[in-house]
Amino acid sequence: MAKDIRNGDVLPLEIMARREEWNRGISVYMRQITVGMGVQIPKPVEWVIVEQENCYVEPMLRLGIQEAQKLMDELWQCGLRPTEGTGSAGSLAATERHLKDMQSVAMGLLRKQGVQV
Repeated sequence: MAKDIRNGDVLPLEIMARREEWNRGISVYMRQITVGMGVQIPKPVEWVIVEQENCYVEPMLRLGIQEAQKLMDELWQCGLRPTEGTGSAGSLAATERHLKDMQSVAMGLLRKQGVQV
């Protein structure tokens, strides 16, 4: 059942990332639509100098889990991958090595029991 959308409803934050070949980087876009009222978009980040290195600083951006996941998915579509290898590919490789080791152990035990393998 589709939700009825009415004037004043704030729709979920939309995030888009695009690889910019000429700029050798990634451009990130965001918007949030309020039905019947328009679209909110963030301004570019403004850098400021602070005098103290250890002072409290508000985060540049706060995202909910769903929005952060959307950003991650968008960056993945741009070709970015985790650098440390603990993501899906790193976990899969470790699992494959473990499975190969367990197969060797099982075969050795079966041979010891006199089972033809």
